[in-house]
Amino acid sequence: MFSKEVYIRRRATLLAKMREAGQSGLVLFLGNAEAPAQYSDNCYKWRQDSTWLYYMGLDEPLMAALLDIDSGAEVLYADDVDIDDIIWMGPQPSVASKAALCGVASTKPYASLDGDVAAALKAHRPVHYINPTRYFNTLKLMELLGCQKVKEGVSRPLTEAIISMRLIKEEEEIKALDYACQLGYEMHSIARDSIKIGIIEQEIVGKMEGVALAKGWGVSFPTILTQHGETLHNHIHDKVIEPGKLMVIDAGVESNEHYASDFTRTYPTSGKYTTKQREVYQIVYECNELAFSMAKPGVAYRDVHLATARKMLEGLSALGLVKGDLDEMVAKGIAGLFQPHGLGHNMGLDVHDMEDLGENLVGYDPDQQRAKQLGLGSLRMARRLKPGHVITDEPGIYFIPALIEKFKKEGLGYDFVNYAKLESYYDFGGIRIEDDVLITADGARRLGPKRLPASPDDVETAMAK
Repeated sequence: MFSKEVYIRRRATLLAKMREAGQSGLVLFLGNAEAPAQYSDNCYKWRQDSTWLYYMGLDEPLMAALLDIDSGAEVLYADDVDIDDIIWMGPQPSVASKAALCGVASTKPYASLDGDVAAALKAHRPVHYINPTRYFNTLKLMELLGCQKVKEGVSRPLTEAIISMRLIKEEEEIKALDYACQLGYEMHSIARDSIKIGIIEQEIVGKMEGVALAKGWGVSFPTILTQHGETLHNHIHDKVIEPGKLMVIDAGVESNEHYASDFTRTYPTSGKYTTKQREVYQIVYECNELAFSMAKPGVAYRDVHLATARKMLEGLSALGLVKGDLDEMVAKGIAGLFQPHGLGHNMGLDVHDMEDLGENLVGYDPDQQRAKQLGLGSLRMARRLKPGHVITDEPGIYFIPALIEKFKKEGLGYDFVNYAKLESYYDFGGIRIEDDVLITADGARRLGPKRLPASPDDVETAMAK
């Protein structure tokens, strides 16, 4: 947890934003409950709700809070342990002492929440809540509000107020993100140094995730490590490492404070890129560098995505894989054939920060609309950049045989794509290079104390050590 003053300030700011938006009533926050994996006493690994962590900081199950927009009153709902709990868990701090850690003075048993919400509804006071992501909280909201369609009642003003706050990272958060990226650097360095012909991919994953568990909460998302990088989210790690392949490693650490890192590097399994691999890798590297150079306040990340798409097509044109006017190819969405994902996403307490609150609300300014075009349509962060934004910079080039054949069969891109030459890339795989970036007052910086080797020469040098 941060100091209690951080949480007090955040909640006060939230309520002020709600009042400024003309709202009244109560804000209801539900922390997560434990979720059984096989039976009630054997649960999935505990993870608290991120919005709860942002405003309350308490990393324990079965808690709730009501914040009164009109009076500013705050109540934490949770239960003190009984003797059965003490037998299994030992003595625990009181709920009141936990509430004091985040600056809440009033506490009640968890069961009291039902009556307090019912009283508010009877008095015709609005109860504002956000989109629930866990089934327990969905069911709890149904019970509290007496409705079946919980998502229809999600508070847009509350959601927008939370997004406006969490998008801009505070100094405490930036320090936590830097540390998560330091751990991510360690994890990826071990992975790179562990690549050996003949071993199973799973061995590397185990070493990587050991770092995440030894020094943090664990991984920030299921590790992607594969010699089939053309599959964007390949979580299968059962292949023997072969010579001459490209290995995409996309992985991150979640710190004990629950802030995430998210890096991707693509390594030659033999330690050196082939000429063909280096040519494509160099294009992706230059796209990554271009995106970073453009990232600064006032620039829309959508425009950065489009600029990197143009840079990518320029490189692919030099290889004879596409032809024609670059701007026309960008407009026609030809880049999506090679990069069917967006350039980046927001990052913070979640590796895809706040996407539970609504991907378009989080990633798009009110005057922006999401495209339907392949690639650009998957851009999760399009907003005009502001100091305090934390985003990923992750261009990639992938040769996906099924996608290429689909384009070809449907007659797409024939004026631009050299389908005959692309066939020689069907066994190539994919390349992605990803860094985590903080937008500063006058530009941007990469998070973490050191950057993982990224240029083709630097990667080969690091692998030779």
